[in-house]
Amino acid sequence: MWLGNQTYLADFILEGLFDDSPAHLFLFGLTMVVFLVAVSGNTLTILLICVDHGLHTPMYFLLSQLSLMDLMHVSTTIPKMATNYLSGKKSISFVGCATQHFLYLSLGGAECLLLALMSYDRYVAICHPLRYTVLMSRKVGLMMAVTSWLGASLNSLIHTVILMHFPFCGTRKIHHFYCEYPAVVKLVCGDVTLYETTVYICSIVLLLLPIILVSTSYGFILHSVIEMRSAGSKRNAFATCSSHLIVVSLWFGACIFSYMRPRSQRTPLQDKVGSVFYSIITPTLNPLIYTLRNKDVAKALRRVMRREVT
Repeated sequence: MWLGNQTYLADFILEGLFDDSPAHLFLFGLTMVVFLVAVSGNTLTILLICVDHGLHTPMYFLLSQLSLMDLMHVSTTIPKMATNYLSGKKSISFVGCATQHFLYLSLGGAECLLLALMSYDRYVAICHPLRYTVLMSRKVGLMMAVTSWLGASLNSLIHTVILMHFPFCGTRKIHHFYCEYPAVVKLVCGDVTLYETTVYICSIVLLLLPIILVSTSYGFILHSVIEMRSAGSKRNAFATCSSHLIVVSLWFGACIFSYMRPRSQRTPLQDKVGSVFYSIITPTLNPLIYTLRNKDVAKALRRVMRREVT
């Protein structure tokens, strides 16, 4: 259908995030600094987990997958935004928009599923520590990662194909800095009520079900921690879970704000703010939270640094 009618293949116009004012030039520079921190932090986390044998456990394997998702997430949106800003062009091809939509939706969904599965890992580590190597083997960790990637990619592929087959009209100007679903669907000519309802239901499934799993896991964890007699054991348990809880709260909070509000209550500015938070800020904070608050990762970093120096 795309090739049958060339109007389907016309370029879109991305409004962008900044204009040419001095204040926005400063904000653009700040965004690029944050982007570099996100790329550096997530790349370092992935390399550290691959290099240090002490981190070759299911928990850190899942953490490396989370960092890979964050790395790909920022790389899907920010380079195109920066290129358009610096070149003065605001266009993105039809195929480029479809690809960007598929990637960001796949990575977002995969991160929702992975964070939920990581909460189960923490539940096993604290509530069933003696059976951890059995319940959370390398094979189980690999299956969790594959499930997250494939499940989210299939969901994203279906939604992207359906959305990009709708006819678009008008100036084809997207009031956003990348091809995010809420901004693109506004350009569709025709009735999209049924499709929007379907997307809303899928968003509930991809957001609420993981939240329920996370809440259930941490409910059992809290019960186990309360029953611990040792204050040191309680501190270790809270230290183990606190990083994951912070990341979960930031990610799901931003996603709920962006995707579970009724269309009538959305504005382009609110959509941009929500997208900036979960597509730039959260991927930047995740490696910092896990690195600074995780003693094993900090020790592994020091070991690798000493090894490189010697």
